[in-house]
Amino acid sequence: MSVYNTTLPNVIFTMDRVKDLMAKYVIFSLSLSVYILIIVVNLTLIITIILEKSLHEPMYLFVCNLCLNELYGTTGFYPKFMYDIFSTSNVISYFGCSIQSFVIYTSFMCEYTTLVIMAYDRYVAICKPLEYHLIIETQTVVKAIVYSWAFPFIAGLPNIILTSQMPLCGSHIDKLYCDNWSIVKLSCIPNTVSNAYGLAVLFIFMAHALIVLVSYQKLIVAYRISSDNKKKFMRTCGPHLLSLLNFTIAVLFDLLFSRYGSKEFPEHLRNFFQVEILVIPPLLNPLMYGLNLSKVRMRLFKRLKDAI
Repeated sequence: MSVYNTTLPNVIFTMDRVKDLMAKYVIFSLSLSVYILIIVVNLTLIITIILEKSLHEPMYLFVCNLCLNELYGTTGFYPKFMYDIFSTSNVISYFGCSIQSFVIYTSFMCEYTTLVIMAYDRYVAICKPLEYHLIIETQTVVKAIVYSWAFPFIAGLPNIILTSQMPLCGSHIDKLYCDNWSIVKLSCIPNTVSNAYGLAVLFIFMAHALIVLVSYQKLIVAYRISSDNKKKFMRTCGPHLLSLLNFTIAVLFDLLFSRYGSKEFPEHLRNFFQVEILVIPPLLNPLMYGLNLSKVRMRLFKRLKDAI
C-alpha cells in the first residue's frame, strides 16, 4: 500500500505552469542549500572535536553526539522532500513511510535525551567542580552516549511494530513527512494499544524533563550566589538552554497540532512549524556551540586557518 505525502503548500498548485515551475526551483534550491549547510556546519564541528585532543572532554563529546544526531535526522527528511518537489505523484511506499517515521522519531528522542544529559553535565560542572571528573568519568560519558541512542531505538521500534499491525483505511497524510501518529490516524481500528504505549513513553520523557528542571534549579541557585558562576552559566548553559527551549516548543507544537489541531489553521504556517524542528536546531546547535564556546571557537578557527 502506498501512502500519499503532501510535500508542498497547496498554493503552489494553483499557479500557472511557469510560476509553478519557478516556485519548485526556488523551494528546491532553498532546501538543498539548507541541507548542505547543515551537513557542512555539523561535520566541521564533529571533525574539529575528533581531531583536537584538547576537546576530548565530556561536554564537547556530547556536542559531537548532538551534531551526529542532526545529520541522522535531517537525512531522513531532506532527500525525500527534495525528490518530491519535482515528482508528480508525491507517493511513498508504506515501508518507506515507516522508515522515515522511525528515523525522524528516534532522532527527536535522541536529541532530547542528549540535551537532558548535557543539562546534568552542566549542573555537575558548575555546582560540583571539584567532583566533576569523579562523577563524569570516561565510562560514564560512554554509557551516556550509548543510552542517548539506545533508548530512542528501543522505545521507537515497538511503536513502529504496533502501527504496522493496523489495517489502513486511508492513504493521504496531510504532512510534509511521515510520522507515526499520521499513520495511526489512517487506521480502520481503534488505536488503544498504540496510544497506551505512546503515553508510557511520554511519562518516561517527563522523568527526563524532571532531571532538566532539577539541574537548572540548582544551576540558577549557584548562578545567584557567585558572579564567577554567573559568567560560566551564561557561557556554557546559555546555548544549551536556548537549544532545549526551541526543541521543546517545536516538538510540543507539532505533537499537539497533529492530535488536536484544526484544519482551518493556515497551511503555510502549519508546514513551517512542521519543518522548523528539522531546520533550526540542526543549524542553530553547531553554530551556537562552535562559535559561543571559546575553546571550540579557537580550535575551529585554527583548523580553518591551517587549511587555508
